[in-house]
Amino acid sequence: MNIFEAVLLGAVEGFTEFLPVSSTGHLTILEKLLGYRIDDPDITAFTVIIQSGAVLATIIFLWKDIARVVPAFLAGLFSKEKRDNPDFRFGWAVLLGAIPIVIVALLFKDQIETTLRSLWFVAGALILWSGVMAFADHAATQVKHQEDVTWKDSLIIGTVQCLALIPGVSRSGATMSAGLLRDFDRVTVTKLSFFLSIPALLGASVLQGYQEAGNIADGVGWTNTLVATAVSFVVAYFSVNWLLKFISRHSYSIFIWYRVALGVVLMLLLTFNVIEPK
Repeated sequence: MNIFEAVLLGAVEGFTEFLPVSSTGHLTILEKLLGYRIDDPDITAFTVIIQSGAVLATIIFLWKDIARVVPAFLAGLFSKEKRDNPDFRFGWAVLLGAIPIVIVALLFKDQIETTLRSLWFVAGALILWSGVMAFADHAATQVKHQEDVTWKDSLIIGTVQCLALIPGVSRSGATMSAGLLRDFDRVTVTKLSFFLSIPALLGASVLQGYQEAGNIADGVGWTNTLVATAVSFVVAYFSVNWLLKFISRHSYSIFIWYRVALGVVLMLLLTFNVIEPK
């Protein structure tokens, strides 16, 4: 991998991480087009680690919310009276919602890093989950807001988030769809998706960095990995800002049609052997 490719992959990760279009799906496609074996240990680790740049950008962007929720959550742990604070309930909900994907990722780590890396899975997931997103966007009442989030809501949304371990589904697309079907407004489900991404993606990045340090050093290289992570951080900051403004005024339809179009094109390329699935 050269620096140009690292910058390109980092930019794609940063731009797509929080859009409901599947950042892992996009990275997997681009990595294949650049000539990499997409199920090689260094490539799968690289794909996960550079997500940490996007997560750090989200932490900075949501810092005021985090600085309010975290102290309220900690205070509520030691004071029954302070557990009525909506910020305590929201923090507790985020913590519970992050647990399912950690368990599933650890249980099915090998399948996630090998079998599910096939571009056939990416293409199918892009198209099929678009139908779920379209239904959720149409059926949503949007009558509930951030102060209405309960542990049950977050646990359901967090469980659906596990489907994002299939490249092409999209972590944000999964959580946003589940949130809309729980009757939350688009801004709330988008922010909740951001919060749920912090423990899930940071944890995965640290684990992959620790376990695959040698493969990365011998493969794509740590310099390229860090460059891609830095680029992801910068691009994601502006992407998050744009997304929150966009979804406050629009539906998810533009993302749905884009996903379907990309999935169809990818299937055609695979069918006519223009590219290999792995």
